[in-house]
Amino acid sequence: MKRTSALKICFFGWLALGVAAVGPLVAATGTSSPKTSQAAAASAESRDPNYWFQKGALCATYGNNQAAVGYFGKAIALDPGHSGAYFSQGVSYGQLGNYTRALAAINRAIEMMPQNGLYYYGRARVYLLSGEKENAMADFRKSADLGDEDARIYLKNMK
Repeated sequence: MKRTSALKICFFGWLALGVAAVGPLVAATGTSSPKTSQAAAASAESRDPNYWFQKGALCATYGNNQAAVGYFGKAIALDPGHSGAYFSQGVSYGQLGNYTRALAAINRAIEMMPQNGLYYYGRARVYLLSGEKENAMADFRKSADLGDEDARIYLKNMK
C-alpha cells in the first residue's frame, strides 16, 4: 500500500512540475502545442553554453571524444570565458592523440584560471601521453602545490 502511494506522489509531483514548466510557455506564446513548447525549449538550450558543456562531458565520459570536442567548441563559441570548456576540450583532444590542440586548449584554460590545480594536472597527463615527461613532472609539481590531491598522489607514487 505504501509503495502505491509513493508512486502516485512521484507521478503527481512530476506532473505538477511539467505543468509548471509548460505554463509560462503557453502564456508567452499563446499556444499549448507540444511541438511549439519543445522548439522553444530546444532553442533556449542551443543558446546555453552549459547545455553544450554538459553534452560534451557526457560524450567524453562514454569515450566519444570526437563529439565531445565539438560540443565543447559550441560552449566556447557561446561563452569564450568558459575555462572549463577549454580544459575539457583539451583533455578530449589529448584522448584523441591531438596533443598540439590539447595543449593549446588547456593552456587557454590555464591563462584564464592560473590557480586551478586541476588544469595543470590535466596538462601534465597530456604531456605524459605526448612523451614530454619533464614538462609533465613540472606540471604535476605545480598542480600539487596548488592543492590538487591527484597530483600529490601521482608524485608520491613516483618516488
